[in-house]
Amino acid sequence: MAVQANWQLGGCRVEAAAGRGSAGRARALGSPGICYLGIAAITWGVVSRVEVGAWTYHYSDQGDYTWQEARNYCQSFFTDLVAIQNKQEIEYLNQSLPFHGRYYWIGIRKLGGTWTWVGTRKALTKEAENWAAGEPNNRRSNQDCVEIYIKRPRESGKWNDEPCSRRKKALCYQASCQPLPCSQRGECVETIGSYRCECYPGFRGPECQEAVQCTKLQPEGALMNCSHPYGDFSFNSTCRFRCQEGFEQQGAGTLRCLASQQWSADAPTCTAVTCPVLSAPDRGKLNCSHLHGDFTFGSTCAFSCQTGFVLLGSERRECTATGTWTGAAPRCEAITCPVLRAPYQGELNCSHLHEDFAFGSACDFSCQRGFALKGPESLECTATGTWTGDAPHCEAIACPVLSAPEQGELSCSHLHGNFTFGSMCAFSCQMGFVLMGSESLECMATGTWTGDAPHCEAITCPVLSAPEQGELSCSHLHGNFTFGSMCAFSCQMGFALRGPERRECRATGTWTGAAPRCEAINCPVLSAPDQGELNCSHPHGDFTFGSMCVFSCQMGFALKGPESLECTATGTWTGDAPHCEAIACPVLSAPDQGELNCSHPHGDFAFGSTCAFSCWTGFALKGPDSRECTATGSWTGDAPHCEAIKCSALATPVMGQAACSHLYGDFTFGSTCAFSCQTGFVLVGPESLKCMATGTWTGAVPRCAAISCPVLDPPSRGQLSCSHLHGNFTYNSTCTFSCEEGSVRMGAELLCCAATGNWTGQRPVCAEDGVPFLKQVLAYSSGTALAVAGIVLSGTLIALLAKRLSEREEKKKLLSPTSDLGSPGIFTNAAYDANL
Repeated sequence: MAVQANWQLGGCRVEAAAGRGSAGRARALGSPGICYLGIAAITWGVVSRVEVGAWTYHYSDQGDYTWQEARNYCQSFFTDLVAIQNKQEIEYLNQSLPFHGRYYWIGIRKLGGTWTWVGTRKALTKEAENWAAGEPNNRRSNQDCVEIYIKRPRESGKWNDEPCSRRKKALCYQASCQPLPCSQRGECVETIGSYRCECYPGFRGPECQEAVQCTKLQPEGALMNCSHPYGDFSFNSTCRFRCQEGFEQQGAGTLRCLASQQWSADAPTCTAVTCPVLSAPDRGKLNCSHLHGDFTFGSTCAFSCQTGFVLLGSERRECTATGTWTGAAPRCEAITCPVLRAPYQGELNCSHLHEDFAFGSACDFSCQRGFALKGPESLECTATGTWTGDAPHCEAIACPVLSAPEQGELSCSHLHGNFTFGSMCAFSCQMGFVLMGSESLECMATGTWTGDAPHCEAITCPVLSAPEQGELSCSHLHGNFTFGSMCAFSCQMGFALRGPERRECRATGTWTGAAPRCEAINCPVLSAPDQGELNCSHPHGDFTFGSMCVFSCQMGFALKGPESLECTATGTWTGDAPHCEAIACPVLSAPDQGELNCSHPHGDFAFGSTCAFSCWTGFALKGPDSRECTATGSWTGDAPHCEAIKCSALATPVMGQAACSHLYGDFTFGSTCAFSCQTGFVLVGPESLKCMATGTWTGAVPRCAAISCPVLDPPSRGQLSCSHLHGNFTYNSTCTFSCEEGSVRMGAELLCCAATGNWTGQRPVCAEDGVPFLKQVLAYSSGTALAVAGIVLSGTLIALLAKRLSEREEKKKLLSPTSDLGSPGIFTNAAYDANL
């Protein structure tokens, strides 16, 4: 197969022709590069390509593929399906690519509802769209791939969305960006015939080799340490600052040179560390000196107190580099008297002019409720540090004496004396009696008790009732539901008693045990069968006596067992729990020359089973590629089969024969054809061809060429007339020789090209004739000459002439260059005539 190409790419014009096993190479006109054009046969078909030192395009010359097959093809042999970057590129492709009725796939696909360039995973921008009028139409949900119209009568070079399963040409590109381009500081962008660098922020230049610079930093009063990865004070330079001891930094501690040629912040400054402002203590004075500003690093302050007060703490403090003062803040305290305490069961209330219990403090005394003060009510601290008198005390107030109630007991505790304020008396009764009244009495501050004395009565328990779904039976010794009463509990059929069967009223007025209850008898908990559902009603609680459960199965499953169960009074169900089985479909088998791959989520060849069909190499699937078992027990679709892939029918070469063997049908995968030629012809091309799995033959059909003989030239003083059936001087060509007047032919008049590639005799020669009488007659050969002479002569002359001619012919045969009596040779005219 030969391909003629004439393409223009990036200023490089290529004109070349390539045939089987050859490749064309052309020199670039008007550009410094070299362009290469070649044809290569691969598994996917025949590939045509143009290569330059930058971006190159490639397309599948024969094969038509689905979109995914086209991308696999491009990624296998090149970079990817083409990514259209600009209008110039579209115009170039529309001019350069050949027309194809199904057009070409390009590298755009709808991913997650967004049209996306698959090579870069970037979304298609509105500015870059090149849709044909009315596209994309989205008439069907599977139109997710894009083709480009090439040489279309209308809207050539525009895009259209198509189902990805359609078959079209693959339009590929080979990237020109090499590894580590653009100094690794930018993104390499492909262009037609070249590329350009889009520098990352902070870099510039054709190859992004330069970093942008910021202004040089020269801080005042601060120490600076910088690192420069791309040059002094350039992009990503980092400078760190610090201040001397006693000074603090105002501003960012680290600055970085940004891509905008600006620093990330202003340069910082150093100011003296500030300590908290100090003030004079109460009743005191403050005197300070400042080196770097009020209350900053190096400032010192001296403290003193007024007359009558004493200084507690540091007399001098200094502001340190940490922003703190040495020592603690001093204070001026007044002279104090001994600390006073509140009397026992009393209170102390003081007013302090300067400090607690210091000069000028006054204290008032009082007693708590229930106590009386014995001594002065108030004292004052004098200038000598002593109080104006002795401290007073408090005595408890008394209540009337108490006695124990009848059939009871009394127990008292006395905090401040028998039956005085705070005394506590507790009352209790004998077993079987309960105290009516306060359990305890307390002596109050008024000298009276908190209540009246209590008495004892017999104990009563709460009234009991029968549990729900149960019964109650009681006996009473000392009255209804009193101490010693006994009650028995029972439940109705289908219920069980939970709690004590008997309860007794105790002396504490409570029943023994907790109140029992009647609970419905439980059955085992039921669950929905796999692939099924459970619907229950519970009158007395989940899965208890009287519960009713109904079972059902999901679509595609059948219930095996009872449809409903009821919980009985014995705690068992009326039957065994059913289960759901998947509805079965007929068993499938693989097609001839094919394979079957199934998944069975619910059992072999049952509802939900999915079976995928495929064919061996060299066979194509006819019918659905997968089938699914439905809820009706039948498979979707009809059973597929595998058919051998067909090659084109081969023709028998002219003057030749073809013998073919077919494994799977005429001219299908595996068919083999052997070629031969008739006698006189030789085979040009392969002796045999085989149909491959791609539907193509292993080569081109051979031809039969006629065997050639050596080219003949006319003899000297003679002429040559030839007829050629199969080509000049080839098998079955015939050549007739004749001589000019006055010359005689020596040799055969007629030569034929044989199947061996040789002529049937030697080329004759024309010799001068020395016998005038026979000059014209000898121009003829053999019997033909005698026949002509016989027409014009007669009598004795004819006889003499016949005798002379016969003798002369015999001598010619003996002396002929082709005679078996001697070696081949060429005679002169004189020698030849003498022998005659």
